[in-house]
Amino acid sequence: MTSRESLIALNMLPKIGPVRVARLMERFGSAEAILSRNIDQLRGVDGIGPETAAIIQGWEDRIDLSRELEEVRSRGLGVLTKEDALYPESLRRTYDPPLVLYVWGEVKDVDRNALAIVGSRKTSHYGVQTARQFGFQLASSGLTIVSGLARGIDAHAHEGAVAAKGRTIAVIGSGLAQIYPPENMALAESIAAGRGAVVSEFPLHTSPSKKTFPMRNRIVAAWSQAVLVVECPTWSGSRITANLAGELGKTVYAVPGQIDRPTSAGCNDLIREGATLVTCGQDILDDISMLPLQELGVAHDVAPEGLNDSNGTVASKPATSVTLRSMPELDETGSAILKALEGGTLRIDELVSATKLTVADVNVAILKLEIQGLVEQLAGARYQMRA
Repeated sequence: MTSRESLIALNMLPKIGPVRVARLMERFGSAEAILSRNIDQLRGVDGIGPETAAIIQGWEDRIDLSRELEEVRSRGLGVLTKEDALYPESLRRTYDPPLVLYVWGEVKDVDRNALAIVGSRKTSHYGVQTARQFGFQLASSGLTIVSGLARGIDAHAHEGAVAAKGRTIAVIGSGLAQIYPPENMALAESIAAGRGAVVSEFPLHTSPSKKTFPMRNRIVAAWSQAVLVVECPTWSGSRITANLAGELGKTVYAVPGQIDRPTSAGCNDLIREGATLVTCGQDILDDISMLPLQELGVAHDVAPEGLNDSNGTVASKPATSVTLRSMPELDETGSAILKALEGGTLRIDELVSATKLTVADVNVAILKLEIQGLVEQLAGARYQMRA
């Protein structure tokens, strides 16, 4: 059994976790060695009681490792461990780094230049537009947008990055075979299909819970260079992520909101407590200067066949250096939609009919035009050119 497979096995066991595994690794030297030790040897390690020792010794009776590995392969997933160069260095330095990261899509070297965008699941129109705008602007400039694929701000930040043809990492609070929320499956597919990766530290069939979401939040905070909170109430998972980022010494940005809106109270509180107020993506780019994005050298991709490598490493291939991208100019699709809207307000289906484009192409183009301030949405899901 390889080191990677042993780490996957340890990650599948209940009541173990990265901190205990780190202590065991210090004593026994490898994940394979941990799984081969008897109860007395395991109990000799600080923090390993009789229950934990019994779980580890009887691991083969508790989990179906072969089934997990086969499903990883059949789904075309990759698995990163701390032994891999692409495992995020910022995660590696945390107190409790994930033992493994299941990856649907590609993780690249450029994803070290990441910014988290988080916020409330219950959003206002202002929050939706703002999250999309920041996601679009920052991804267009070369930053990888990290968020949690949750309803609301998370999803709209991912959508902005995808519309910009940039990169985005969705860290979820469930296993990759249990994408949550289910209505964001199409978004997850579009991310994994070439715009980044959907990532989880949990075994494939782990269901979301009150325990898994805070664990997800720590990865979002640690992976990113900074965290932007777009819209959130006084206390929420977004505030937890912001607090974790602050404890890790990372910059916290916040978008101000109306003082009478509960969904803006958390952001306004963060600003009062010292978070940096921002109103557009350029504010953030100016603040962090974008210097790390200038020359990143060689990038690597996580390949689905990583588990099959005989030496236990994740397959990789060279890629070109990252260059900063400017905001995209209006393309033929956008021009066609603007021309159609010259005659008045239209719904999506009417735009499809007028332009002969697909629904997917119209949706992406409309999002870009909204972010660029050329189109606005009216009541009844109708669109018009912005005056």
